[in-house]
Amino acid sequence: MNFEFSDDSRLLRDQARSFLQDKCSPKVVRRVLDGEEPYARALWQEIAGMGWLGASIPEEHGGAGLGYEGLCVLAEEIGRACAPIPFTSSVYLATEAILAAGSETQKRDLLPKLAGGSLIGAFAIAEGPGQPSPDAIKLRATGGVLSGSKWPVPDGTIADFAVVVARDEGGIGLYRVDLTGSGVKREALRTVDPSRDQARLDLTGAKAERLGSPGDAWPLVERLLERAAILVAFEQVGGADAALNMARDYAMQRFAFGRPIGSFQAIKHKLADVYVALELARSNAYYGAWALADGEAELPLAAAAARVSATEAFHLASKENIQTHGGVGFTWDFDCHLFYRRSKHLALTLGAAPYWKNRLVDQLETRNAA
Repeated sequence: MNFEFSDDSRLLRDQARSFLQDKCSPKVVRRVLDGEEPYARALWQEIAGMGWLGASIPEEHGGAGLGYEGLCVLAEEIGRACAPIPFTSSVYLATEAILAAGSETQKRDLLPKLAGGSLIGAFAIAEGPGQPSPDAIKLRATGGVLSGSKWPVPDGTIADFAVVVARDEGGIGLYRVDLTGSGVKREALRTVDPSRDQARLDLTGAKAERLGSPGDAWPLVERLLERAAILVAFEQVGGADAALNMARDYAMQRFAFGRPIGSFQAIKHKLADVYVALELARSNAYYGAWALADGEAELPLAAAAARVSATEAFHLASKENIQTHGGVGFTWDFDCHLFYRRSKHLALTLGAAPYWKNRLVDQLETRNAA
């Protein structure tokens, strides 16, 4: 079992890192954070031109055919850059939902547009605070129309359509809704990370198109969340690595009592703890990347392990980065808060930490019982 990335993937990683260092500086993130634009449109179009949006889409549907290994590499670099783009919503969730449940007609119609960046998708599952659960789904689908509310919906105000998890006659179903159509009201929500859009969707008789055959789709929803959790874990690993490097560089440059603060044990121990947490998260994320590509049976365990460890690593790294910067670390002029905000945002994406910890325990108990 080889958990190392291929030479092609490592080359893709280097190219993506170089590109994002040039095109996605903190100034770009701050423009979105300050409300000057809803997301980095120019960056979105450029990465679409490079094929990133179609990384997991087969070439016959207009994708780049890079596979999940390539997508994991891109996710890590997007997290490292704290990129203010709807990559998580459109690529990890909406695109994957179309690939998993869409008909051939729906795939031919939607996947090339998603890969080209002319369509942005969102995934609407939450109906207020709480963890993902079929019992929490109250929004109803009746006769091809949806009625109810979803919030928070990541990138809900900028997406062209949403894949909505709704209750129907078969239990739980997936439906595609045009967010620019009638019966849809969108309201932007204020969050700790304004560089990533969040919305409330109120659907009142909104026309919808079913994805997949009638029947209970909740097992498929769980599979989509597991696959997305691994990709989000890579974003968290990238963000944690960037925060650790930022703290290390500052500790080597900032002098106190005639010596770099990085030479003091208090700082060394903080950064060593971050490094250990980061390497654990990276190992679990690599295990998840393997499960995405070749180990479908291992996916539930791999997703939960990657999600839990990456969430903890990113939180620790972003917090200690601020602490290492001392009295100026929390101020607006420094970029530390960009990563702290993103760590808080990603920690709640796809379900909070308790949800994934419970899934991890359940998977380990099942394995031990077997």
